[in-house]
Amino acid sequence: MTALTSDRNTEYSLGDLLSMPVAAGSRIFAGALVCSNASGYAVRAADSAGLVFEGVATAQADNRNGAAGDVRVVVRRRGRYRLDCVSSLDQSAVSAQVYAVDDHSVGVASDVSHSVGVGVIDRVESADECWVSIDSAVLAGKAWSVPTTTAAATTTTTAA
Repeated sequence: MTALTSDRNTEYSLGDLLSMPVAAGSRIFAGALVCSNASGYAVRAADSAGLVFEGVATAQADNRNGAAGDVRVVVRRRGRYRLDCVSSLDQSAVSAQVYAVDDHSVGVASDVSHSVGVGVIDRVESADECWVSIDSAVLAGKAWSVPTTTAAATTTTTAA
């Protein structure tokens, strides 16, 4: 690509909302923690290998009977959310990193197997509820490689 030689009307968004295609066979409820799977489709958060946290669903998205991407879910990617916590919380938990346990619960590192980061505890509400700032987890991103394709060599046959 070459550098601009004139003005360009570049589209933008504030980055707080993202529309994502939903995985086949998935149903995501409003208020659920949402991850992307290895193929890039939205699924409910879980303590599962290969998931990357994307945000919190703003509305329900039901793709139980569709192919991958037939339905989209909008996720909010910024802010603080009151979530259930499987760890026993006290004030010393403030600023601790938390990880997805399921689509509405978080836990500290010792409570999970796959460390799907959801954010940082901002406030302890009770022994089993906390406010979590998700901004840092969403911005952490994931590793990505450009897919490679291989083309078959063209074969030419000549008659003798």
